[in-house]
Amino acid sequence: MVWLPLALAPALPAHAASNVACEDLERPLAATAGAALLASYPTAPPGPLDQAAFVYDNAVAAIALVACGRIDLARRIADALRLATVQDRYWHDGRVRNAYLAGAPATLRLAGWWDRAQGRWLEDSYQAGTDSGNVAWAMLALLALDERRDTPAAGGVAGRPYREAALRLGAWVEMQRDQRGAGGFMGGAQGHEPVPTPVRWKSTEHNIDLAAAFERLARASGDPHWSQLARAAAGFVAAMWDGRCGCFAAGTLEDGTTPNPVLALDAQIWPLLALPHGMQRYGAALASAQSRLQSDSGYSYSSAGGGPWIEGSAQMLLLLGLLQRDSQGDALRALLEAAHVSGAGYFATSDGTVPTGFMLASDPTQPRVYPHLLHLGALAWVALAQQGVNPFTGARRLPP
Repeated sequence: MVWLPLALAPALPAHAASNVACEDLERPLAATAGAALLASYPTAPPGPLDQAAFVYDNAVAAIALVACGRIDLARRIADALRLATVQDRYWHDGRVRNAYLAGAPATLRLAGWWDRAQGRWLEDSYQAGTDSGNVAWAMLALLALDERRDTPAAGGVAGRPYREAALRLGAWVEMQRDQRGAGGFMGGAQGHEPVPTPVRWKSTEHNIDLAAAFERLARASGDPHWSQLARAAAGFVAAMWDGRCGCFAAGTLEDGTTPNPVLALDAQIWPLLALPHGMQRYGAALASAQSRLQSDSGYSYSSAGGGPWIEGSAQMLLLLGLLQRDSQGDALRALLEAAHVSGAGYFATSDGTVPTGFMLASDPTQPRVYPHLLHLGALAWVALAQQGVNPFTGARRLPP
């Protein structure tokens, strides 16, 4: 079944009229010209995060700029993502890395840093790898621009270059399809060329992303093959649903079948935003998130707890707005306002670090946390919440 395009609602909720986040998104692009990627943590100290432009953050930023009506700026990020599919120092199979060096370089490069103790230049092994979910978000961003063919595409490149780039990404991620357990798609590849480590666990969040991206690619290309892959991804998501707790498991362990019991906020919210009949089938996930993942006036990343995660709190605010439950978002709007730095953006957390419940892919002995730094992903999701636009569909409503 191919999902039909969704019409935009005639008007935004009153609270969604703010353009503060849109204006903050525009500023860093004003200083450069041409294809560009934005730093995910623009104030990060020297180290792995310094000037690292994560593909996920930039893809959401491009989609948010479309929602803000700044198609010209969104195209500049999409142009960089498009180039990444054909311009790699080693790979020629359509994949993108998890992160690149921020800016507008002539050639996309990986970020890195000088390690004084070791006396050498280092690159983060996670940033050098490729997550299936990040590929899906790059596809969503490219297709959001492909759908806007009312303005010149890709710096004057003929044809439909964003769709072609999305097709390259789709072909790569199709190779991650798995037959174990409930099927779906594996996590991708971890580490540097020439032999990165296959990631054999499966993520609910990744498969949500892929279900939406593949279906959008089916519409753009007219090829029902991508709808078949969308159903495979959505089938895995359905298998991760636990009706007893009214929640989704985070995915599976390395064996591809054993559920990962961590309760992650995005795995609860995104099916409601991305999947047809999501609220009807999985609406209990919203209540589970509200009862189990609330942290002060916002939401933590996962059942690992910690303080409010600003990006995820903005995701919840967007969902509540699309459900026309505006009054339930008052505390969230106040939280986001408190995390805002005028003219700069939004912090990743309201105060201190927030644990994710997972370990760092590049160093499994260390926990993966969100730092208290300005964060592009948080800024982009706040912009989407303020504009009332669903990034999975580009519409101002939930999938029917």
